[in-house]
Amino acid sequence: MRHVDSGLSRRELLMSAAAATTAAATPFSGAWAQGSDKPEKEEVKIGFIPLTDCASVVMASVLGFDKKYGIKIIPTKEASWAGVRDKLVNGDLDMAHVLYGLVYGVHLGVGGPKKDMAVLMTLNRNGQGLSLSKKLADAGAVDGASLAKLMAKEKREYTFAQTFPTGTHAMWLYYWLASYGVNPMKDAKVITVPPPQMVANMRVGNMDGFSVGEPWNHRAIIDGIGITAATSQDVWPDHPEKVLGATGEFVKKYPNTARAVIMAVLEASRWIDSGLINKNKMAETIAEKSYVNTSVDAINQRILGRYQNGLGKTWDDPKHMKFFDDGAVNFPYLSDGMWFLTQHKRWGLLKSHPDYLGVAKAINQTELYKQAAAQLKVSVPKSDLRTSKLIDGTVWDGKDPAKYADSFKVRAG
Repeated sequence: MRHVDSGLSRRELLMSAAAATTAAATPFSGAWAQGSDKPEKEEVKIGFIPLTDCASVVMASVLGFDKKYGIKIIPTKEASWAGVRDKLVNGDLDMAHVLYGLVYGVHLGVGGPKKDMAVLMTLNRNGQGLSLSKKLADAGAVDGASLAKLMAKEKREYTFAQTFPTGTHAMWLYYWLASYGVNPMKDAKVITVPPPQMVANMRVGNMDGFSVGEPWNHRAIIDGIGITAATSQDVWPDHPEKVLGATGEFVKKYPNTARAVIMAVLEASRWIDSGLINKNKMAETIAEKSYVNTSVDAINQRILGRYQNGLGKTWDDPKHMKFFDDGAVNFPYLSDGMWFLTQHKRWGLLKSHPDYLGVAKAINQTELYKQAAAQLKVSVPKSDLRTSKLIDGTVWDGKDPAKYADSFKVRAG
């Protein structure tokens, strides 16, 4: 056990009290933790990467929501997304806070071992960033348009980093660059760097820009080495981000455990989004060394939608990182999963069109989620598909994914 000072103990007591208040107000059918619905596996190892959006998994454990559903969540800090992938596949982890596109990539055998996978719920929307180096900003590249102009004028090899080849950050980076006419496959060099290493790599000049989750974009501003050129919600307002992922085998073997974890994490998500005090407590907790390992001020502004770009501009963004938003965040829409497949096809990660809907139905555990949500009186949408408009004006509704994937002028090949 790690040593905890008395100040932290007091804070955790406060947080436990807050959790108890929430728990008391939440109807719960004890039958779900007893008899035939008793969790088959009571200790659940859930991997996470040091990012702000690991918060709902961490807080489900810290606040004791897991105990309420007959399980014990053991959050396990991991170094890279490749490490998370390998540990999920080989069973060292039961579940993970994980990139949406990573789960889909593993299921189809793209960029690693092939294994049937499952998305249990969406953990958050929005709140990722696209950062450029201070050096690039000083040369006039402060947003997508000025970056494209500079790249066309000053020819050299421009290097951008993402966090995993099939992951969300790669897709936000590629989509953002392409919307300004820059082909990431032809006009730039793209490298893979684990999230906690982004700032250090930019500091030594290894890249011109990166796409990563918070708090690392804001950390680059605090450290004076980078600026925020765009946010992921600029690319796709209310986009899906991290998910609670597992192997298909785990969900088949331990369905009650999977449902119990969804319920605990869903309750933690609701707790986080229920006010300023809770968000600040969350920021204090996950900033600790055992979780994200950064200063609280690197986390606590952007989770409230208070943004700055590092060049004097500040703004309030209503589309900031959300964990619950009255339940709108967490439903694992089939169209969300399918979108990542369309981008994998666009950028040559998939050589041919997959069965978009069939793959999404195999991975996204919509029925299991609906069962968990019903117990917590959390509303679910009428349709498994939703409609969104992205930065380039294209509308994605999941209805003709092959046509959508083939519609982009800027693409691989």
